[in-house]
Amino acid sequence: MDVLEVTKDNYQELIEIWEASVRATHDFLPEESILELKPLILQHYFDAVALRCTKQGEKISGFIGVADSNIEMLFIKPQHFGEGIGRNLVKHAVDNLNASKVDVNEQNPNAIGFYEKVGFKKVGRSELDGQGKPFPLIHMVRKGI
Repeated sequence: MDVLEVTKDNYQELIEIWEASVRATHDFLPEESILELKPLILQHYFDAVALRCTKQGEKISGFIGVADSNIEMLFIKPQHFGEGIGRNLVKHAVDNLNASKVDVNEQNPNAIGFYEKVGFKKVGRSELDGQGKPFPLIHMVRKGI
């Protein structure tokens, strides 16, 4: 499974994957939070990270964004959950983008379990998310760091 660079031309496809994945995994997020985040991600956050993706044919199946050694985003099309795409993207980010940290929503235990399976461990917790909202974050680092 090849990991490819992303261009601005891919942003619309990425935001569609983001929304579908969030709706499938972040049932704790109210609709207004999703609607508030979507334009911020599209207009600002994508430009702030090194983005990589995988494709199934011509369509992107998942993507990862890394900044300052932190995995800032990892989203997979729901129909491709469980196919190893996330594991492949994280491995690429660790091996090629110096990724060693991630913050995971506490209300998303499947994501916490995923990161533990790919070598991360819990090292802390914050009451608020990056936007100052009451969605606690679990701070994780790669084992051995």
